[in-house]
Amino acid sequence: MSNSSSRPEKADDQVLLSADRGGVRTLTLNRPERRNALDARLWVELADALRDVRRDRDVRALVLTGAGGAFSSGADIGTGEEIHPRYKLDRLTDVALALHELTVPTIAKVTGIAVGAGWNLALGCDLVVATPESRFCQIFAKRGLSVDLGGSWLLPRIVGLQQAKRLVLLADMIDAQEAHALGLVTWVKASDAIDGFVDELAARLAAGPPFALAQSKALLNDGANATLREALANEARAQPGNFATADSTQAYVAFAEKREPEFTGNWALHEKEQS
Repeated sequence: MSNSSSRPEKADDQVLLSADRGGVRTLTLNRPERRNALDARLWVELADALRDVRRDRDVRALVLTGAGGAFSSGADIGTGEEIHPRYKLDRLTDVALALHELTVPTIAKVTGIAVGAGWNLALGCDLVVATPESRFCQIFAKRGLSVDLGGSWLLPRIVGLQQAKRLVLLADMIDAQEAHALGLVTWVKASDAIDGFVDELAARLAAGPPFALAQSKALLNDGANATLREALANEARAQPGNFATADSTQAYVAFAEKREPEFTGNWALHEKEQS
């Protein structure tokens, strides 16, 4: 969360922008005057938009970013709503779970700051791309708050318990280079190159076998809490489902023909019925 206060917005202001291209949906937090702090409306719209991605089979990759040179300064706690704080936290829970449960690959494109819940929103994505100017902070302690938006679950799994405690308890601001060294950022790209890099990365993911990628993503997420025996059993259950899609056959045919495969995720039996 951040300590930024919100100001009334016009009803026709769009606080979340959505754009589709080539199977990639880009969601842009659009409150640049507040460095994209997430207020009540934006939390609800973001959760709804993430659920829409899950339902839309034409979307095969998601990019999450912020407008105006910042990713997000965190949750806007200055709204003055006369509701129990638990209901406010429920909105965060809705977003964190909707993002985590997406089957498509997700990319956080971070320019500028990613602070508090804003940083944990980025960490909830599968891949994080930042610029050298990006800055990150688990700011909660400086606001008299405890970590939220899944930070207590995400950080230890990414950096280990001691580094997670350091980041959260001291609430230091770190730069993109340190975040990359800790594994909290996947790539650091120059500010004039990040758009093209993310576009190419998202296109590569969107061109992949959707069912297989979804299965691998779920296996990796579940594997963080599984024994080796459980992980192997999960893999053995998942793999036959891939052979039931047209993508497995397509990959072998494309290899033999020395071309790139065209993955659809279609059920193989359905393909045979149509032939």
